[in-house]
Amino acid sequence: MLVKSLVLAGVVLVALPALVLGGRGAFRRTGYSADLPSDQASVVVLITLRLLTLLLMVALSGITLLATIGAMVKNVELHGLVYVFCILDLLFAALVLLTFGRPDRRPARRRATPAGR
Repeated sequence: MLVKSLVLAGVVLVALPALVLGGRGAFRRTGYSADLPSDQASVVVLITLRLLTLLLMVALSGITLLATIGAMVKNVELHGLVYVFCILDLLFAALVLLTFGRPDRRPARRRATPAGR
């Protein structure tokens, strides 16, 4: 029961918030210019890969949650592939959080008076 709870907590506390943050940052494209055709192609590839990553995360999270909750309700042992899906889901969550799931950096505040410069 403890392992099932840890799998469930890992998906709910790490993967689902990463999915939300990644969904917000999927279409953000900093450092690319829309004027250059080569940058347009790279932006399309970048956004496509981000959306595929999020789609895979949704599938892995859904399968893991469904199997874990079902195993807890029926009081049966989890299949070994559920653990693999959980680890993959957590790895994808780390990928999303470290790449495009981060919130935007806030601009540095300027000093109130220019006398300090």
